[in-house]
Amino acid sequence: MPLHKYPPKIWEALKMKQGIYTRLPKHYLKSLEPKQPRPVHWRPLGVQYRANPNTGLKERVQDIPIPVYYPPESQDGLWGGEGWVSGFRYSNNDKMSKRLKKIWKPQLFSRELYSEILDHKFTISVTARTLDLIDAAFGFDFYILKTPKEDLNSKLGMDLKRAMLLRLARRTTELYPNDPAKRESIYNKYKQFEIPEEEAEWVGLTLDEAVEKQRQLEYKEPEPLFKVCVEKLVKELEMQKLLEPHVMEKK
Repeated sequence: MPLHKYPPKIWEALKMKQGIYTRLPKHYLKSLEPKQPRPVHWRPLGVQYRANPNTGLKERVQDIPIPVYYPPESQDGLWGGEGWVSGFRYSNNDKMSKRLKKIWKPQLFSRELYSEILDHKFTISVTARTLDLIDAAFGFDFYILKTPKEDLNSKLGMDLKRAMLLRLARRTTELYPNDPAKRESIYNKYKQFEIPEEEAEWVGLTLDEAVEKQRQLEYKEPEPLFKVCVEKLVKELEMQKLLEPHVMEKK
């Protein structure tokens, strides 16, 4: 078996330090830093030890997060951080019986959500927790803009956030073209979320999408060969003309 210079486990981390990956914007590279999402399926106690309520003795707390699986379908909806949780159950609800494997899945609803910034209605699969979070944020747009990437955990959600931020950064007249007063009120309502357009274009992009975008920015059209030859010939003729002796007539 051939030996590698670096272990395969760190290849993903090493590729970010060379090539086109190093030329990606700093604000985008910062967004790739792993962050822990807000706990949804478990409640952390935040302490290492606590007193046993029965014996009063000090015991260690097993504050271990529950592993959650997020299927590909979760990226096409807004699940509010919920996912699939696998475990075991007892058959016939009897602890003396055989344990059976079980997967708990969130209940999904198809709801029509309206965005003021985009002036469009979206039919999205959501969970009951997502609807509660939207109500707590006082609106669909506020929920998308306020929720961090790790808590949103949705490609659709990040695409919506990028579209909203671009609309706020550009302040185009496409929003309510027949009602300038309403358009200005919407822009002022979400003014706190405005960022430069150069940053908004990179929000929510996957690493592959960001690399492709950087390639397009760095791409230059190849110059035709005949144009290069013509310019070279013109320069040679100009230089030859300068080297030729000039005849000066005496008056």
